[in-house]
Amino acid sequence: MLLDPGMDLTLRPMRYPAFYERYRAAIRNTWTVEEVDLQSDLADLTKLSPGERHLINRLVAFFATGDSIVANNLVLNLYQHVNAPEARLYLSRQLYEEAVHVQFYLTLLDTYLPDHDERAKAFAAVEHIPSIKDKADFCFRWIDSLGGLRRLESREDRRAFLLNLICFAACIEGLFFYGAFAYVYWLRSRGLLGGLATGTNWVFRDESMHMEFAFSVVDTVRAEEPELFDAAMGAEVTRMIEEAVAAELAFARDLCGAGLPGMTAEQMREYLEYVADRRLARLGLPARYGTASPFAFMELQDVQELANFFERRVSAYQVAVEGSVSFDEAF
Repeated sequence: MLLDPGMDLTLRPMRYPAFYERYRAAIRNTWTVEEVDLQSDLADLTKLSPGERHLINRLVAFFATGDSIVANNLVLNLYQHVNAPEARLYLSRQLYEEAVHVQFYLTLLDTYLPDHDERAKAFAAVEHIPSIKDKADFCFRWIDSLGGLRRLESREDRRAFLLNLICFAACIEGLFFYGAFAYVYWLRSRGLLGGLATGTNWVFRDESMHMEFAFSVVDTVRAEEPELFDAAMGAEVTRMIEEAVAAELAFARDLCGAGLPGMTAEQMREYLEYVADRRLARLGLPARYGTASPFAFMELQDVQELANFFERRVSAYQVAVEGSVSFDEAF
């Protein structure tokens, strides 16, 4: 089974061809940081109000280390326990994409914060800015939740692994990052920071695919070992998501202050609760909040990007993948 201890190395016979297809879809979604024109944003930065400038500074401070945290968990906790070579192909590709995101945000900080001291503060945000530190501590706690576990020998080991995987898919990539994207697309809806929005489009597609891959691993494990995901685990997942919403709402209150045109902490609360319910629904769990999205610009973005993902092609940006694989050929 997928979480059996060991390290299966052969792609034939292929046990999980859907994971291999996700890897191929990710290859088609290739982009580079050099294609993003952030210089065009410099004029817009001078137009921002003090409140908007504070929001941007806090946002790029979160971006400074967010994807590095995800990459660390992927290396330390995920790769060694998903025992299917086709799934590890996808995880290898995901690690590359996280590296591209880190490079993008490094370039973003170098462009937006030319002052050396300001950049240093941004990179130290996980230690000194409470709203960012709380989110980072949440991530680190779940990275450490497996306690250096080397093999998933018991039912409790596998449950712990699933909780870690769900946390990074639903709470970190699926909530923390989605909250960050909302600020970017709010700015874009006002005609500001088009370069940031362009790069975020590509990051958004990557993160949507990362999240859906992780959920497909959860689906596979639940099909193979249905006793793992019981009512107690469902309740623990719901509590985890509630905690993530609270942390992200504190970040929203920091960013939005008393409110900005078309963006308030109250609206972000509604949006985060809406997203949280979507993550719970994807896991087959009851909605927790029943809140509608207040952001039409995010609904449009979701429709565009998720439609592209489920078609297995990215209509806005795609490179060719040569060759073919037949899954029924002899080993």
